[in-house]
Amino acid sequence: MAKRTASFNLLLPARGTKTPACRWLYAALRADVLAGRLRPGSRLPATRDLARQYGLSRGTVVNAFDELKSEGYLHGSRGSGTYVSSVLPEHLLQVAQKPIQELSVKKQQSRKLSGYAQRVQLFPNLESRPTRAFRANLPALDLFPSKIWTQIAARRLQRLSIPQLLGCDTMGYFPLRTAVADYLNTSRGTQCKPEQVMIVSGMQEALDLAGRLILNPGDQVCLEEPGYPGAAMVFEALGAKICSVSLDGEGMELPGTRARQAKLIYVTPGHQFPVGTTMTLARRLQLLEWARRSGALIFEDDYDSEFRYTGRPVPALQGLDRHGVVLFAGSFSKVLFPSLRLGYLVLPPDLVECFAATKSVVNRHAPPFEQTVLCDFIVDGHFGRHLRRMREVYAERLSILMQSARQRLAGLLEISSVEAGLQTVGWLHPGVDSEAATRAAEARKVEVMPLSVYSRRPMQRQGLQMGFAAVNTKEIKRGVHQLAIVLEDLARAHP
Repeated sequence: MAKRTASFNLLLPARGTKTPACRWLYAALRADVLAGRLRPGSRLPATRDLARQYGLSRGTVVNAFDELKSEGYLHGSRGSGTYVSSVLPEHLLQVAQKPIQELSVKKQQSRKLSGYAQRVQLFPNLESRPTRAFRANLPALDLFPSKIWTQIAARRLQRLSIPQLLGCDTMGYFPLRTAVADYLNTSRGTQCKPEQVMIVSGMQEALDLAGRLILNPGDQVCLEEPGYPGAAMVFEALGAKICSVSLDGEGMELPGTRARQAKLIYVTPGHQFPVGTTMTLARRLQLLEWARRSGALIFEDDYDSEFRYTGRPVPALQGLDRHGVVLFAGSFSKVLFPSLRLGYLVLPPDLVECFAATKSVVNRHAPPFEQTVLCDFIVDGHFGRHLRRMREVYAERLSILMQSARQRLAGLLEISSVEAGLQTVGWLHPGVDSEAATRAAEARKVEVMPLSVYSRRPMQRQGLQMGFAAVNTKEIKRGVHQLAIVLEDLARAHP
């Protein structure tokens, strides 16, 4: 059994005035072991620390520990620590223990919660499971340069300073904000200064901050259809009304007359989620003009546009904006690794102060240590090298997917040839149900996602979201073969 650290202070019952110190300490520790408050394998505080905490002599504590060891409650030796025995003496197991009462998780009839609490839903975390074809929205974690990252982290730990222990500015570690601004201006076509960059925990925090400051309950927000469900969950929890906007070959269509009162437009122009369309330059300019005239703000989610494989890069909406209507957000989770929980939000200059004030009362700032490590990773050139390497790897994997699909999935699945990102879409033939295909693929250890889960309305055409970045070419070929068998069986069942 793994040993648990319990170097914190022990909370023992008050000692009676006539009870000898050694007997009181022995009885208190024994009771905690029997009641399960000191669990098997837990490490007890050092004798000196326990003596200091309760004003005892160290000899008194040592005597109590020795008696408990002799009876089998504790074990350990000088210099190695003292632990609660993993296997207690047989007669101890017969001691009746008062069960610990658990609080009911059922909603109480008299509990009064806010409207937000009644609307908010759980946004699930990524599950830790074997990565297989065609898991989407995940980078190649096995190719991340973890050795370099740990070297930078170790160097930073050795130079840890008192200011870093105190924290950092609410907007984030300024050298990192500078590095992010330089990267975005150079590679994503934005126009921003470090002072406009806020470091956030990821896209969900950026969306939450924007929703809190722009939307009131009942306000209208435009979302792509189909689109990212995490955005809808944030805005609906805040009480906003969702106006779904369809897609065409140029990206999200311009909001219609029913969206004239919209306060916010959420869009993924670099690589539309989940379909994969890249919004054309003409449509970007039209959307910016529509937002300017209507008074709406645009939230540009640039979630994985760093990985572009074909065509000329299209400037970000923020880089084309001349009227301060775009909030530009990105995350390092899709580029580096999901647990990093660092992203950025580029704000129009006039919104910086109110966003900073809101963040200061929500979570103060992002963890400074991770920001310093990421900053060094970028400034030292490792970030750029990693991006270049991953573009080559992902381009090869996309090519293998398209080639294998032409050979094995022709007539069964039409896979979109995307220009960027970590996943694409396979369009099913009429009559084939995407959810049935997903279940059948799961039985063959193939992971796809029905596009219907990203749509608020019935879809005119059924499709599957398919990731290609997280798995190697051998696994991609296996996945194509197994998916072909699934779709052939479905086609025969529903001719």
